[in-house]
Amino acid sequence: MKNILIMISLIFSVYGYAQNQTLKGKVVDVFDTPLSEAYVYNNQAESHTHTLENGTFMLQKVEANDTLTIRLLGFETKKMVIKKSDIENGIKVQLENKIFQLDELVLKQEINPLQLINKIDMKVNPVNSSQELLQKVPGLFIGQHAGGGKAEQIFLRGFDVDHGTDVSISVDGIPVNMVSHAHGQGYADLHFIIPETIDKIRFDKGSYTADHGNFNTAGYVDFETKENFTENEIKVEAGAFNTLRTVGLFNLLESSNKKNATLAIEYLEGDGPFESPQNFNRINLVGKYTVQLQDNNKISLSASHFTSRWDASGQIPNRAVAQGLISRFGAIDDTEGGNTSRTNFNIVYDKFIADNTTFRTNVFYTLYDFELYSNFTFFLNDLINGDQIRQKEYRNLFGFNSTFSSRKYWDHLELEFNGGIGLRNDAVKDNELSRTANRNETRENVSLGTVNETNAYAFADVTLDFGKLKVTPVVRLDYFKYTYEDALLVPFDIQSETKSIITPKLRISYDATDNLNLFAKSGIGFHGNDTRVVVAQKGEQILPKSYGVDAGINWKPFSKIFLNTTLWYLGLEQEFVYVGDEGVVEPSGETRRIGIDFSGRYQVNDWLFFNSDLTYTYARSIEEPDGEDYIPLAPKITAAGGISVENFHNFSGGVRYRYLGDRAATENNSIVAEGYTVFDISLNYRWKHFDFSVSIENLFDTEWNETQFATESRLANEAQSVEEIHFTPGTPFFAKAGITYRF
Repeated sequence: MKNILIMISLIFSVYGYAQNQTLKGKVVDVFDTPLSEAYVYNNQAESHTHTLENGTFMLQKVEANDTLTIRLLGFETKKMVIKKSDIENGIKVQLENKIFQLDELVLKQEINPLQLINKIDMKVNPVNSSQELLQKVPGLFIGQHAGGGKAEQIFLRGFDVDHGTDVSISVDGIPVNMVSHAHGQGYADLHFIIPETIDKIRFDKGSYTADHGNFNTAGYVDFETKENFTENEIKVEAGAFNTLRTVGLFNLLESSNKKNATLAIEYLEGDGPFESPQNFNRINLVGKYTVQLQDNNKISLSASHFTSRWDASGQIPNRAVAQGLISRFGAIDDTEGGNTSRTNFNIVYDKFIADNTTFRTNVFYTLYDFELYSNFTFFLNDLINGDQIRQKEYRNLFGFNSTFSSRKYWDHLELEFNGGIGLRNDAVKDNELSRTANRNETRENVSLGTVNETNAYAFADVTLDFGKLKVTPVVRLDYFKYTYEDALLVPFDIQSETKSIITPKLRISYDATDNLNLFAKSGIGFHGNDTRVVVAQKGEQILPKSYGVDAGINWKPFSKIFLNTTLWYLGLEQEFVYVGDEGVVEPSGETRRIGIDFSGRYQVNDWLFFNSDLTYTYARSIEEPDGEDYIPLAPKITAAGGISVENFHNFSGGVRYRYLGDRAATENNSIVAEGYTVFDISLNYRWKHFDFSVSIENLFDTEWNETQFATESRLANEAQSVEEIHFTPGTPFFAKAGITYRF
């Protein structure tokens, strides 16, 4: 640590000093809340900067009588003439909220245009379920296939990510992905989030950022929760299939820029469209307290608890429906289901060391348990009792993330340094896979043991900003310690392995014009493997690397249109995968994915918006012969978008669509998972302190399969097994209505 600090000191000791005076300031909204990433521009010197997380900025080469322009999309642009007293004492600038105007977006003034567009999407199309949160990432699809309580299946960039294997997810710095999970590596259950509490979504595709390591191959998604609510709210929603949702959002303190305290509560229940009711219910409780200390330092304390239970009809085979044995919403084994809970504690400390130097650290602890009953093969292995399995674990997760950021200036160069260290430890007790019957009889323990996995890491990146050109070299170091105590092993033995990996990356951005940005990214990422794989393989090939390259443009061809297009390549090395449903280790082979992503946004006027996202991916296994090299369930074409209305005579709403194309379900494409197109519609009306809402999922009552797998199974009356598509049916026409009281 001492050597790192010395290195940082040496880097900044060589910086020159500004020949002109420096202006210090802070940008806030009408509630005195600091605004980050606001663009601050000196019209005379043509110098600029962006505000930090606490809203502060420092602008070089400023003289009295210079004109300053401060702008942030969603706020009124402000111009002011700098006085001598402003340079001596600093300034405070207050921006007023306004309707988002896409024609005011200037690409060269934004740090990350695509993430900024995402903020508009959140405003225009607010989410009201944790499932919808992930779908705010352009090109990301999800699917549910176990009673509403199991983590969603994720699709991104030609990956069937399963439940999070190749997408890194966090909330306020707390990791969501569970390593060495009973059901599958990287399992990411986001149901502990109350969607109305989310303030920002930070994301990127590929593995090009320094502060993300494990699971960051296809991309990452970071959520940040609100420190206060605009108003207190009580919401009640009810709909078909005995669906009920209630939400309460409360500010516990008077509005203040010094202290904020919030409390959010959510309860959700429903039976789903299935013939065997899901009996699903979930409760969330979230509290957060934030206090502004002296010198703009800040501490945030948060705690949350989530618990859920459900029954499930499970995946069903095509042949059972075709033969009339069951309907699309029937079940072969309706004793599936589960329960889970998660409790989080998080402390975030922001220290502003100097005008352009910040330090942030968060320390987190999670208590987590999980129990899942599944039956994918019915009577394939046991004709009498059936093939039901139980996956169960009890976990303690703790760690910290610390980052240091600083900006320095030369005459025509801005340099930003980011560095950090962190630690994560997962202590998993009774990580279990067992054969069961009717949930209440344990017939055999297939695997049972205790996992202890530690990941320590350090990273650094430096952005050289030459004005139009930005170059960011990145390096990251990860160290892993794996320990497994096999409770079924006689005599008793503890197996352990260690492994390290270095992952360099590079990002380049060039502003060809004010509204044409060209970028290129390259980097190495990795997907760590399950501890049980690591010890079984004695540490060999257990941190497979991913090699990625992106090249693309952000472009505004017209004032009210924004386009993003990216060509990309992603290759993965050989890896071993622990199959949690069978308790075995399988090699997956080397793979290659090539694709194109497209995102478009069009604002017709103050209240009418169009958006669309499209992806195409060519995904193949490198080591297999032609025709046998398909990657099962890798999505080929996906698309999503719609038309949105925002506050038109107090009406808001829109029509949304999502499309997932046909894709291979087996390596030789002999079995195909059928695609679908589904439309949803929503309408909201605001009257005084009330909001009235109506929404319909699957507007045209399309018959679609939400998740599909090529599975070998046997029914009770069959002499031989059959491999074919097994699916979970998508929701039919589903209407719900709600009322919200704001005070």
